[in-house]
Amino acid sequence: MSTKRKHSKTPTNGSEKHVTSAPSSPKLTIPRSPSPSLQLSSLDPGSPMGLGDADPNVQDYFKPIDVNMTLSVPTDKPYPINSPPTDRPVRLYCDGIYDLVHYGHMRALEQAKKSFPDVYLIIGMCNDKDTHSRKGKTVLTERERYESLRHCRWVDEIVTDAPWIITQEFIDKHEIDYVCHDDLPYASAESDDVYAFVKAQGRFLPTQRTDGVSTSELITRIVRDYDKYLRRNLERGISPKDLNISFLKEQELNLQKHVSGIREQIKKNFLGTREDLVGELEDLKAELRHTKMFWEDRRQDFVRGFSSMFGSQVNKIFGRKRRELEDSESSSANGSPTKRSRQKLDSRSSSDNLSDSQSVDAASSSNI
Repeated sequence: MSTKRKHSKTPTNGSEKHVTSAPSSPKLTIPRSPSPSLQLSSLDPGSPMGLGDADPNVQDYFKPIDVNMTLSVPTDKPYPINSPPTDRPVRLYCDGIYDLVHYGHMRALEQAKKSFPDVYLIIGMCNDKDTHSRKGKTVLTERERYESLRHCRWVDEIVTDAPWIITQEFIDKHEIDYVCHDDLPYASAESDDVYAFVKAQGRFLPTQRTDGVSTSELITRIVRDYDKYLRRNLERGISPKDLNISFLKEQELNLQKHVSGIREQIKKNFLGTREDLVGELEDLKAELRHTKMFWEDRRQDFVRGFSSMFGSQVNKIFGRKRRELEDSESSSANGSPTKRSRQKLDSRSSSDNLSDSQSVDAASSSNI
């Protein structure tokens, strides 16, 4: 049974739309067309190449995944890897939970799909019972998880209720050539590495894990901002009962929303006031510069005008002060004014004493 793709072209409104079909895979019969923002004239929609590989914005953030156009396998691994079949599509198997499907899942599947020129990719998804008992509660139900991957362009077939630990019987039933997963040991209650026996058979083909994203990381983001997401859903009309929160929690969230609104309003008003203040300061600076230039231009005129009006009086005042200063300096050469005054007072006092004593002597003579 051949599973190679056949490409047909059907005109639609004067343009051609490519339809990719696979006889044994009804999941790949959905027409696809490239994004109008990308120049992808050489890229066939539905081909193994991803549309993002031609987008420079994607290339700056993620390294494009190339198609291995040969049948070579890695040789630098600590476990053997068998050579692939050459007369038919290589059948690859990826298993997992695929809860909250994200681009990390998609890139892993894309790597598997591009491992060889012609790949038939089978996805095995564990049911809710096994997943909840072994790993924990999922966000999506098993049916929702199945449906999510059914729309993935890289997937050819989905196996539901897949075993948690792959068995030889399962490999033989689905004619699996390789099991794809990142090659870190994946432990379980039964084994230190559930892929150990597959590696021993040379049927394990490693893929590269995408760092920075996982289902656990997405759930952590929601839990970390739990109140914000609760407020978000309440604002969208979801009832507190559906959100499983109490009346008190609802009132707390309403209060938080009110406080946040006040903060935003204050911030907005502060920014507006700040802009007004900056504008007023700039106006004040301009006015000061203008005033400074005005006084610099007019200062000579003011000095000349002041001199013409009050120059004679100023000269008289300064002339008198100059003469008094010169007299003070000349008198300092003969002694200080204070010393001359004291000598004059002493001589006058001596004269008065002499006159008094002569008067006393005359009075005494007359009495005799």
